[in-house]
Amino acid sequence: MKAIINGKIILPNQIIEDMALLFNEKIVGIVDNESAKAMTDVTEVIDASGKYVSPGLIDIHIHGYLGEEAAEGEKDGIKKMAEGILANGCTAWLPTTMTVAKPQIEKSLKAIRDLKEESLKGKDEWCGAQVLGANVEGPFINPSKKGAQAEEYILKPDAKFIKEYADVIKIISIAPEMDDDFQCIKEVAADTNVVLSIGHTGADFETAVASTKVGISHVTHLFNAMTGLLHRAPGVVGAAFATDVSVEVIADTFHIHPGLYSVIDKLKGDKMCLITDCVRAGGLEDGEYTLGGQKIIVKGIECRLEDGTIAGSVLKLNNAVRNVRDNTDMPLWQIVAAASYNPAVVIGVSDTKGSLEAGKDADIVITDADFNVEETFVRGVSYYKK
Repeated sequence: MKAIINGKIILPNQIIEDMALLFNEKIVGIVDNESAKAMTDVTEVIDASGKYVSPGLIDIHIHGYLGEEAAEGEKDGIKKMAEGILANGCTAWLPTTMTVAKPQIEKSLKAIRDLKEESLKGKDEWCGAQVLGANVEGPFINPSKKGAQAEEYILKPDAKFIKEYADVIKIISIAPEMDDDFQCIKEVAADTNVVLSIGHTGADFETAVASTKVGISHVTHLFNAMTGLLHRAPGVVGAAFATDVSVEVIADTFHIHPGLYSVIDKLKGDKMCLITDCVRAGGLEDGEYTLGGQKIIVKGIECRLEDGTIAGSVLKLNNAVRNVRDNTDMPLWQIVAAASYNPAVVIGVSDTKGSLEAGKDADIVITDADFNVEETFVRGVSYYKK
């Protein structure tokens, strides 16, 4: 058993000090520092020296990193992403596909299905964040709100397709106005545990609210690629605030004005999930890259198609935590929960992931005061050390 002492332990509702976190593959418990050092079955003591001890972060919406892209369906590329995001505090994630040709999406889902199982293996065979399944962003979207998605590959919502891959798809985006009488949404909601997310949608407020009553329970990157909030036309954003859906927030200070972070928190509370929506340029220098086969230009925190359309981000999830901290009065433990526990709840893994509670997987991150990552543990094993 290992013990992390002298850290500021971030729990779901508070941060505690002068205590030690005990773990092996699972979290064992929390005791005072002196008791931990005196335990004969503690074989390794890690001194956090006043740093934060956080639950591993869970990115439920990330397309690429370090030059790789999940939509390409290349296992080696997805493995490279899984290893790279450890430095950002991510211990689990959903590789996220794009609106590309249907056979390409199927290739990606099959690869992610295999890697989901492979990522359960030990360090000798897997050296990255655990793959929990896939996030499928498109192709069942509205061309009018396609954003950086390729219009030629947009399809009508297809329940049969979703059900075929329901074992690996954790979240899928759908524009409900493209689904005749919500038939696909109703069927998938009745027959699977796939999280149906409203996204890339031109739905009005009434249609969006109605869709939440038949199966939509999540919102893809709130405010982006959807109808906005106006006083006579509340749109999808208004529906998100008026219903019990969970929402994704890209907290890079560009996709959403940082002044809105507090508003979202006040209206959505523990339904707020921080994501990155990161593309293959993440972790690399500014320049020209591709996203779903389309050319994108990256300059600073902005990623755009050649016509200026916003195309994902290069955000790191630990930086999202810091951005929200710097622009709100939210307590850090609540912000961390938005990047760990809340996403775990959304995709149904909060019994094993998302917080430093006894019995859960020992997914742990040690960070400095600015949430820069010093060390990352996945199921008790140190996979990354600065």
